[in-house]
Amino acid sequence: MKNTSGMMGGLYRLCDWFMRFSVGNILWMVFNIPIVFILFNILYVEQKGVQFFLLVPLIILLPLLFFPATTAMFASARDWVIKDESTSLKQYWRYYKENYIKSLMGGLVLTAVWTIWAVDFYYFSKDNAILMGIFLFLGMVLFVFSINFFTVISHYRLNLLTALKKTLLITIGSPVLFLTILISSSILLYISLNVFWFLLPFFTGALIAYLSFSAFYRYYLKVISA
Repeated sequence: MKNTSGMMGGLYRLCDWFMRFSVGNILWMVFNIPIVFILFNILYVEQKGVQFFLLVPLIILLPLLFFPATTAMFASARDWVIKDESTSLKQYWRYYKENYIKSLMGGLVLTAVWTIWAVDFYYFSKDNAILMGIFLFLGMVLFVFSINFFTVISHYRLNLLTALKKTLLITIGSPVLFLTILISSSILLYISLNVFWFLLPFFTGALIAYLSFSAFYRYYLKVISA
């Protein structure tokens, strides 16, 4: 029997959560290896023509790989929050297959929206501070919407259109939830990209999924008990 009390119990729980985050994040990274490879090339290639050329396969692969893999990670985070269960390859793969088509279709929609936003931001906000502010605000809304989409897909059994509608309602329906997800995710990304790079392959994605789903689940419990 596992010792779950006292110092040994605390150490066991710490190690257990360490393994949950690291296993979940590593699986997510493995399923996104082609995207990671392209991103590294974009970062280290200086020629703009080559960078633009690499954006094409990146945009194609996002709905095919990134969205299904991220949905599976959020489904694993759901188990951590609700069931207090760890993640295994078998479990992650099951979530990946179960939600693949819905994640792919949602990924096509969101990738298109993100691409339009990026192009507009690049071309129209360079010399206009007002437009830059507007696009930055829209980017923050789209960022939180995307995270909530993964949460909704992993928690509810809905068709794509209903899931998108529910995601929109959740995104604009609770300013507290919106700010919680935006601030916690932004801080984690900033620390991972600028301070502790080792967090990216081992913890960042899983931590964002866990914190975001935890915030959503508290909101969800309040709504159903109201």
